[in-house]
Amino acid sequence: MKQRLLLLLFFSIPYFSLSQHLSPSQKYRIIQGNNSVESKNYYLLALIQANKEARTLLKTDSVLVRLARTKVQQLKTSLSECKSESRCYTERMKFSPDDIQTIGSQLARLYSPSNALGKLVTDHLIPSGTYYLHKNLSPDKLLVKAWEQDAAGINFAIGVYAQGQKPNYPAIDSIGFNVRDARYAQLVNACTQAVWDETRNSTLFFEPSLTSALRFLEINEREHAADFEPMATGENRAAYEKVAKVNWSKYPYTVILVPGAGPDDPTVPLSASGMLRCRVAALRYREGMAPFVVVSGGRVHPYKTRFSEAFEMKRYLMAVMGIPEDAIIIEPHARHTTTNMRNCARLIFRYGMPFDKPCLTSTTKSQSYYISEGVLEKRCQQELGYVPYRNGKRLSDTESEFYPLLESLQINPTEPLDP
Repeated sequence: MKQRLLLLLFFSIPYFSLSQHLSPSQKYRIIQGNNSVESKNYYLLALIQANKEARTLLKTDSVLVRLARTKVQQLKTSLSECKSESRCYTERMKFSPDDIQTIGSQLARLYSPSNALGKLVTDHLIPSGTYYLHKNLSPDKLLVKAWEQDAAGINFAIGVYAQGQKPNYPAIDSIGFNVRDARYAQLVNACTQAVWDETRNSTLFFEPSLTSALRFLEINEREHAADFEPMATGENRAAYEKVAKVNWSKYPYTVILVPGAGPDDPTVPLSASGMLRCRVAALRYREGMAPFVVVSGGRVHPYKTRFSEAFEMKRYLMAVMGIPEDAIIIEPHARHTTTNMRNCARLIFRYGMPFDKPCLTSTTKSQSYYISEGVLEKRCQQELGYVPYRNGKRLSDTESEFYPLLESLQINPTEPLDP
């Protein structure tokens, strides 16, 4: 009788109490899905599209199918009703608050630990860490929060790159069109036509809005999240393959991080400050401080530049400083010092490097103290919702330690160019 009671107690334990103890895994590999822009911004939705069982489950739910068909119909009617009002088209592309709530409720109702949605959470959402800020929630609630985050991210991208709303960094990330120009409505009409044509037979509830966001990022030439991807088999291949061979006990630090600095002139590939930062980092590398130099910075300054800070710093380190390619890791997506730190932490985790070992920032004096004296931490909290690193000790005016944190894996839905 006592044994039976213990068995009953065990099987009555809520499923989430077990899965809450799970955490992101360095063995987990991100699923690329249709493209890197989608998977980096809207990972839950990319997973659903890539998973046949999950797709089938959601495509056969009458409530979700009705919402998908309603959205497709809204796109179709906008082609004849909206005429020269561009916002009329784009508002119909977004998820309404009622849509988001209804879909969240349906996902929670459909969720079961043993079905496709349950496996999606335990096999992907939790080990990926992409929704890490919700790690203490039960799996069904984590699923709903992931949906709400992806929906908010889609609405944000449409708001900025279809409607002209202000991004977090207007000087470098704003829309590429004048939304007040009469011709812009014609472009939006054409984009709506393309989205409708692409999704008119879809019964997956998020595809019309997701496709809208992706198309406006594309026509704005803002698919920066996909730059150089997949990096582990491309630009970072030599370094990535070296990671497994490193004797980490020989080095005091995992990596030397060099934050980028963009030039003001669109014809200049690498700024003077970027060169100097690379020189300092090369000295530390030759001293044996770390086996890798991470150069971090996207296509940021000036507005719509064609040059990637990280790529140009890698070229400089190799051609001028003689640093071997297998010692250089590019991080070509960061658009601010906040994401220089965050994205470096992510690469350390994703590439299977020691995550409990200190790292080194090597940069100019002013930026070095900006990182280590608490100012950047406050900005990270404001813009990311968390701090992706912990400061260590200062070594010099140009170098200080930091420790990567798991919070860095969390997707930011308000930065579609570098989520």
